Amino acid sequence: MSWSKEEMAKKVVTLFTPDSSVNLGIGLPTLVAEHIPKDLDIMIHSENGVLGVKGRPNKEDVSPTLINAGKETISINKGASFFDSSLSFGMIRGGHIDYCVLGGMEVDTEKSLANWMIPGKKVTGMGGAMDLVNGSKSVIIMMTHFSKSGASKLLKQCTLPLTGLGVVDLVVTDHGVFKPNGSKFEIIELANEVKKEDLKDLKDLEIYI
Repeated sequence: MSWSKEEMAKKVVTLFTPDSSVNLGIGLPTLVAEHIPKDLDIMIHSENGVLGVKGRPNKEDVSPTLINAGKETISINKGASFFDSSLSFGMIRGGHIDYCVLGGMEVDTEKSLANWMIPGKKVTGMGGAMDLVNGSKSVIIMMTHFSKSGASKLLKQCTLPLTGLGVVDLVVTDHGVFKPNGSKFEIIELANEVKKEDLKDLKDLEIYI
């Protein structure tokens, strides 16, 4: 049985060290904010200019002026700060973000990520992903293991345009936690009842160790 979205988010949280700064990408990674315990003292950064994101607000606390980079409404922690895009990206490019958690379309054994476009399809742009994968100290990808068509998103080599070359540290999917090491994916942990044979057809299992 694969992990639910919430279980994936909780697994990502276990990878953080206390007193860290974290940037959460749009989509699945935004769920992580809801599962961070207070005693970890994590500061969540959003590239649209917020440091101190708390998570989703209660209905009575929703403010149209408090949003994350994905234009979702957010709540903030006491002591949060607001700034312009120049300072926000200065934090990213200056190496001040400890972890970034991004969604993905493909990750390969060479640690590369493709998550911003599919040729021939309309895209809104890459946002801050290209800066984040190069400026963050650790890059974690959170995504489903298979696409809607049933194709694995963990590949020997990415086929889509790259967001970053050799930048991924860990991948958390609904099937487990994986570490690309340059030639294969190390299986760090598998979800409950998931077996190695469930990860791809047998002929492609050589990419896992």
